[in-house]
Amino acid sequence: MRLITLLCAFIALTGCAAMDTLSESVDGISNYFKGGEDNSDPPAVLVEYQPEIKFKEVWKESVGVGADEQSLKLIPASGFGKLLVADRDGLVQARDLDTGRLIWEVETKMKLSAGPGLGNGTVILGSSDADIIALSADNGTQLWKGKVSSEVLSVPVIANDVVVVRTTDGEMIAFNEKTGGKRWNYEHNAPALSVRGIGAPLVIGDHVIEGFDNGKMIALRLLDGKYAWETTIAIPKGRSEVERLVDLDVDPIDVAGVIYIASYHGGAAAISESDGEVMWRNDTVSSYTGLSYDFRHLYLSDTTDDVWQIEQRTGASLWKQKELHQRKLTAPAVYESYVVVGDFEGYVHWLSVEDGRQLGRIKIADSAIDAKPLVVNDTVYIYAKDGTLAALKVALN
Repeated sequence: MRLITLLCAFIALTGCAAMDTLSESVDGISNYFKGGEDNSDPPAVLVEYQPEIKFKEVWKESVGVGADEQSLKLIPASGFGKLLVADRDGLVQARDLDTGRLIWEVETKMKLSAGPGLGNGTVILGSSDADIIALSADNGTQLWKGKVSSEVLSVPVIANDVVVVRTTDGEMIAFNEKTGGKRWNYEHNAPALSVRGIGAPLVIGDHVIEGFDNGKMIALRLLDGKYAWETTIAIPKGRSEVERLVDLDVDPIDVAGVIYIASYHGGAAAISESDGEVMWRNDTVSSYTGLSYDFRHLYLSDTTDDVWQIEQRTGASLWKQKELHQRKLTAPAVYESYVVVGDFEGYVHWLSVEDGRQLGRIKIADSAIDAKPLVVNDTVYIYAKDGTLAALKVALN
């Protein structure tokens, strides 16, 4: 009841503006949906257990202020033989994957909120002030800078020399990767109420596919932004705006011709990439963080931070890990025979792909981790909100 009262007050004050376009001063209200401090169900207390694996911290460095404790999409990316990472105050770094050695860094002097996305020799980032910036992957030199309609809260996606950017007001904008010239834009009205955050566009062949805050997924032609198909992923239910909230904030993934997506309040689904047909829907598993997969399964952290394994072919739930309940988990990452998640106290947890049991954990920061762990070969890279950047490996016995 307290949540509904707070939401009504803010909606009245903002003239029904979308929650994800409100100023930083009301981010706490949108974070309510994401297991924030006001959540009445307390985080699970970590208990001691006999670890089954050991870890090696390969290196640890600091990247400025990190996300500055805010809910952003500043996620490390691997490319060009480097690890690229950015902080809230505009710092962008390239580091050696094996040693963490700084290769180059630049101060963009922007309030960065999403990225980096990696293209053909370019590093693309977005800001809260509706800026897009392209840097050289070789040395960080600015290549071009562009403007969009509102804050960018999803990682820019680059394919076939096209940069696709999604903004919080529902617009998708495409730029020329080399020059920064605008190629096309697509407008989609944002609903009155939404969860802060946006899923990244997904490029498959000559289409760009995106989920929106009303539970629909749309495919556009990458070349010119023309409409290709549309499908309903999450169906709103309930009487109030809060009950009917079905944001598609998870980055969709593509596996062998099938798109997998999860939504807030609307379950998870599999969609044919050719025509948008829904192949299955699992209404019991909802998420706003993200998905990972292996050769036959999907993995996700749900809205209460329980971790699930789901069968790709049917959508059936196979196991559920509840011992990390409400610990504000990251999206899971698959690492060899493990599932890796970070939590709000700076711990990284390794789970078994077989049954979800806890195999080990390590604390790498005194701050929350909300960026999805990045797996490159046999190394997991973790980026915490305070700027701690660490490379971890499972130690061989």
